[in-house]
Amino acid sequence: MFPFFFNTCGSNSCGSTSRQEYQERKLTFLKWMRDDLETRLAGLNAAIETIERQIGREGQ
Repeated sequence: MFPFFFNTCGSNSCGSTSRQEYQERKLTFLKWMRDDLETRLAGLNAAIETIERQIGREGQ
């Protein structure tokens, strides 16, 4: 799913990338994804609220 997360050498001794560095990189990416999704959700909620208000005004 996230190919850049995977340690391609198959062991923790490969290169200078430790398991902790891998986990930190993964955590940073997942937090970025969450923040992006929260932003998108806020936009959707605002659009829904706007349309509901418009419908409410038309019904009066």
